[in-house]
Formats: sequence, structure tokens, C-alpha cells
Amino acid sequence: MGKRISIGAYIIISIFAIFLLRLWHLQVIKGKEYKNIAEHNRLRIIKVAAPRGIIYDRNNIALVKNIPSFDISVISKELPRDEQTLSELGNLLGLDAEEIKDKLERSSINPFEPVKLKEDVSWEEVAKVEARRVDFPGLQVDVEVSREYLYGSTASHVIGYLGRLSLPQEKNPDYRDVPKSAFVGQWGIEKIYDKTIRGFAGEKIIEVDAIGRGIRVIRERDAIKGTDLKLTIDIDLQRKTEDALGNNASAVVAIEPDTGDILVLASKPSFDPNLFTRGINPKDWGVIINDPKKPMLNRALQSQYPPGSTFKIITAIAGIEEGVITQTTEAVCRGGTQIGSRKFRCWKSSGHGVISLHRALVESCDVYFYEVGKKLGVDKIAEYALMFRLGSPVGLNLTEERAGIIPSTAWKHKTKNQQWFLGETLNTAIGQGYVTTTPIQMARLIAAVVNGGKFYKLNLLRSTDTKPQVNGNVKLKPETFSIIKHALIGVVAEPGGTAHMLHSNIVSFGGKTGTAQVVGMKRAGKNPSRDYRDHAWFVAFAPAEDPKIAMSVFVEHGGHGSAAAAPIAKRMIEEFYKKVKGEQ
Repeated sequence: MGKRISIGAYIIISIFAIFLLRLWHLQVIKGKEYKNIAEHNRLRIIKVAAPRGIIYDRNNIALVKNIPSFDISVISKELPRDEQTLSELGNLLGLDAEEIKDKLERSSINPFEPVKLKEDVSWEEVAKVEARRVDFPGLQVDVEVSREYLYGSTASHVIGYLGRLSLPQEKNPDYRDVPKSAFVGQWGIEKIYDKTIRGFAGEKIIEVDAIGRGIRVIRERDAIKGTDLKLTIDIDLQRKTEDALGNNASAVVAIEPDTGDILVLASKPSFDPNLFTRGINPKDWGVIINDPKKPMLNRALQSQYPPGSTFKIITAIAGIEEGVITQTTEAVCRGGTQIGSRKFRCWKSSGHGVISLHRALVESCDVYFYEVGKKLGVDKIAEYALMFRLGSPVGLNLTEERAGIIPSTAWKHKTKNQQWFLGETLNTAIGQGYVTTTPIQMARLIAAVVNGGKFYKLNLLRSTDTKPQVNGNVKLKPETFSIIKHALIGVVAEPGGTAHMLHSNIVSFGGKTGTAQVVGMKRAGKNPSRDYRDHAWFVAFAPAEDPKIAMSVFVEHGGHGSAAAAPIAKRMIEEFYKKVKGEQ
């Protein structure tokens, strides 16, 4: 009998111990978890998106604006998963029941984190959802901050666009406070300065009833608006420039030669960033990426082209500085020069006759620069090209930038394991052959030529610092700059200049035309298709006596620089001068 009582006592004690252990497990080990679940049953944490900072042009014209958008989401834990509920919810939202089920199953492991069901819905849809929320526990309307790009595709390669957090960004500590559903800068200025522009999200903790309706606010932290940015871009000049370019594959860069501020950075064709603001649809994305003209390519920074006769500026500077030519050095142009069995032609088949440096630049005589190239050698030409920072990125960080190529004997040996030939030097001297540059490099070059050799840091963000940042200086004889600048003015001002037909009655300007051959003359034929036509260049500055703007204009397969690129530069210069004079 006593043994049975002892066994019974042990059983009771064991059961009591099990209850105690279970109670300890629930309260101590799992207590915090269950407390959170209980709290979530009555509390909701709502992230309040911060308005992004506004982006302005140099004249305080807003380029973007923030607009509210509405998303429909649901607390996965609270929504019944039966077929009837999902089917009715699908009818309400215009979604398939299986699509909703799939989104719920792929949602976060946190059952109380809202799952996005539909984005960027209309006011009418919001009203319908609000009216039916009692039928669908956990259903809610989220207010998001979206973006409208007020000038559409104008300056899109500069301003950029928004997009959802990418996987690398989700793992990046810089984005740890950004909700996974948020849109952040993914391109251009929007990306470079995203941390500054996006501000800090706010938060509301509210008590809700059984169907998720708010009863009272428990705690609230206001969102902090992002910082506004002021760009160096003149949006009016940018827009008129892009209009002038049409839909041709082309690029224009215009800068202030004495500050480094970028007034225009245009690449055509471009894209409309408004397509990306709430996530681009597959159809629109397919149109963009399958466009043979590559609208996402920033040609101002990413395309490398032979600079053609604009490169003669470098060859002339090298010749003067090295003492192989002076202003009075002459050459005889009979339409070409012979190297072995090959004839190197001048663009003017009848020849320029006896010609000196000034007129050789004004009329762009190839033979004259062949002769200068022979005397200098390719390595000296390369030395001066590199001195003027051709062959190196400008460092804007807008996108992955190309460096271009400045060939030399060492470069050819390293890249091709071949020796250098004299004929290749002649091609290099006139900006053909292996040499390639980008439009932004050529704008930086002409700016340095007309400002006396200073390299200012190129800026897209308007600085509050009144002193421009000089990050290099080319030390040439003052008369070298004077000789080159005088000749470039003659290109436009003097009869026979390659851009004389474009001289302006509004403002004097100087420049250099360039025509970069794409294929050989025999292959191109007399009437080549557009893909075989030459590339057109023009580098320019104005006003001639005291330059306030320096630019490069490039038109892919545009033909001659004087016909395709120079007229665009003239139009830009006149528009700029009118603004400076207050005539607009």
C-alpha cells in the first residue's frame, strides 16, 4: 500500500514538474516571442516614407517633384487563406487568387510584415478597398512617396531614376534603415546622392481593432525630408540642346571654362525616367534594351570615338612647344602625301598649296599635320595628349566611364605585340587610327586651351564654395595658347575657315571642326549608308574674347563636323549668350 502511495506521489510530482517546466519555457524562453505576437495583435508599426529632396537646376528651377502614390498590402498572419476569401479579394483588386496566394507564400518570414499586393493604385481603387476592409482582416492602404520627372527624358542621364532596393543594396549597411519596399536612387544624381536626398523615414505605432482599423496613435516619429540639391545644369539650355540633337545618336557637353561647372550634359537618344518611378514594366523595359541606338548608354562619358581633326589642336600645341614648328613654318599641300606605296590624303583633294600653321588650323589641312606628326613622332604626340588628360576619365561617377585610347609605341607593343609604323603616326596626328576620346574629355580639353591650361574639377552639383577647385595645370608658353586660340577663332571668323558659314551676328566664337572616318573611302563609296558615314565633331568656345562657355558636340555618323555638329554648337552658343545678356 505504501509503495503504491509513493509511486502515485512521484507521478504527481513529475506531472507538476512538467507543468512548471512548461510554464517556465512559455514565460522565460518563449515569453518575449509570445509577447510580441500579442502586441502585434493590437499594435501596428507603420513606416512613414520621407519626402525625397527636390533637385533643382542652376537657376532654381525644380526638375522633379514628389507625389503620393498608394499601395495595397495585407498582414499575412491575419488574412484567411481559404479559396473564397482569396477569390473575393482578387475580384476586388483585379488580381488572380493564385497570384495573391503566391505573394503571401513568398512573403517575409515575419507574419506581421505587410505584403504588397498591388502598387500605384488609383483613388477609385483606394476608395473600394477602404469600403471593403471589414471583409478582409489585415488589408490596408499604404501611402508611398513617388517621383515625377518634370522634364521627361531631358537630362535623364544626369538626373537618373528610382528603383527598388537591389540585393546588394539590401546587404549594404547604408540602406539598413530603408524599408525593403522602398524606391531608392538607381542611376545618375538620384543614385550618387541617394543618402542625402532620401531623408529619414518616420514611424507610427498605432493600436488597431480586430479588423485592423486604427483606434489611437501610441507613438510617432516624424519623417525627415531629404536635402534639396542644386545642379550646375541649365535645364533650359539642356532642353534646347536635346531638341537640336533630335533622336540622332549624339552627345554634347558644355562647361564653364573658369569654374568647371557643367552647363549641359546631353546624350541622345535618351529615356523617360518616369517609366521607372514605380517599377518599369517588362514591355517598356524590352523596348529600351532592344533599341539599337541604346538609349541607356551615356554617350558623353561612355562612348569612345576617333576625335578627327579636333585632335589637331594637340598636334599643333606639341609642335610649337617642342620647337618643330612656329607660326611661320610652312608646308606644301597637293592633296596628300606619299609614305611608301600608300598615299595619305588631305580632305581637300586639290590641295591647300603653300600653307602655314594658322591657316592649316583654320582650313584643317591634313598634309600640314602629317608633316608635323613626322617631326614629332607618336610618343611626343601622346605625351601632350596625356598632358591634356585625354585617355583618362574625368571622374563624374554618373556611370561607368570610358577612358579612351592615346596610342604610343609602348601601347602598341603591350596591346598588340607589334612595332609602330610611320603611317600610324600620320593617322594619329590628325585624330584617326587608334586614338579615341569621349565627348566630355574633348570639352575639358577645349576649356583648358582657352583658360590658359587650368583643369578645374568638373562639377554637376552647384557648390556653395565661391572658389572653384583647380586640380591641375598645363604649363605651356603663353604664346602657345595665344596662337592656338587665335587660329580657332579664325575657323569661324575668317573666310575659308571650316566653320566660317556659321559665324554669328550675335556673338563671336571659336572652334575646331572634326570629321572622323568610320570606314575607308573605297568601302564607303560615294553615297554611303548612315552606318558608313563619318562621325561629326565640333569643339567650341564663346565669347571669343572672354570665353564663358566651352563645349564639344558629337554626332554619330553625322557626316562632316561643319555640317552636322557645328550648327548645333552655334545654336547653343547663341542661346547661352542671350541668357547671359538677359534677353530671355
